[in-house]
Amino acid sequence: MSIKKSKMKNIIIILFLIITITGFSQEKDKKDKPKVEQAEKQLFRIGNDFYKQQNYVDAEVHYRKSLQQNSNYEKANYNLGNAIYQQNRFKEALPMYELVSKITENKLTKAESFHNIGNTMMKEKQYEKAVEAFKNSLRNNSKDDETRYNLALAQKLLKKKQDQNKDNNKDKNKDNNKDKNKDKKDKDKKDKNDKKDQNKDKDKDKEGDKKDENKDKKKDDKGDKDKKKQEPKPQQPKLSPQQIKQLLEAMNKEENKTQKKVNAKKAKGKKIKQEKDW
Repeated sequence: MSIKKSKMKNIIIILFLIITITGFSQEKDKKDKPKVEQAEKQLFRIGNDFYKQQNYVDAEVHYRKSLQQNSNYEKANYNLGNAIYQQNRFKEALPMYELVSKITENKLTKAESFHNIGNTMMKEKQYEKAVEAFKNSLRNNSKDDETRYNLALAQKLLKKKQDQNKDNNKDKNKDNNKDKNKDKKDKDKKDKNDKKDQNKDKDKDKEGDKKDENKDKKKDDKGDKDKKKQEPKPQQPKLSPQQIKQLLEAMNKEENKTQKKVNAKKAKGKKIKQEKDW
């Protein structure tokens, strides 16, 4: 046999083996796929049984096991969200609903997912997001009266919250203005007191200057008095006995002259009484 023919034979054998292995693998996958689908659905149904019994913990466990077989299983994701929601773990339930709302092509399933997103947001008191979720739910199912009621309630609560925030802001601004006015009053009062203290200091300085001035004046007056006390009194010249005698005689003569003048004036002024002849 030639080398060429030998190589061709080997290639044919290899191709045959590849086709055989691929076919076997595909056949195995076809056989295993129903088993996987059967397992995820079986676990899902067990989870539903626990959910109906209000055993939400075991329901959650089986929904998670079902999702381990198929992570995009819509019903398992949706029901897992419900089981977690019933345990009041609202934030943890939210991603399940959001995932279903994105991957599902069924409008009713999408509407229900948005409805539950709205309910979760209501529990978290995020009313604005709740309003948006309920609106999205109604876009996919406009006939759902429960969603319409929840939307109206969410809008009412949102408005109430907004009004409270406005009132709180007003009160805050009022308090801020009050504090500002108080600070201004305190500042004005402080400035006034400072000015008053300055005036007091000035008055004290003036009073001190006046006291110093009076003190200096008193000091000067005292100095003048002391000076006067210290100044020698003029002494009268001493007279000799002869000079005293002469002075006394001169004084007597002067006094006699003065007395004569006084008597002359009295005589002149007196009315003379004329005696009548009988």
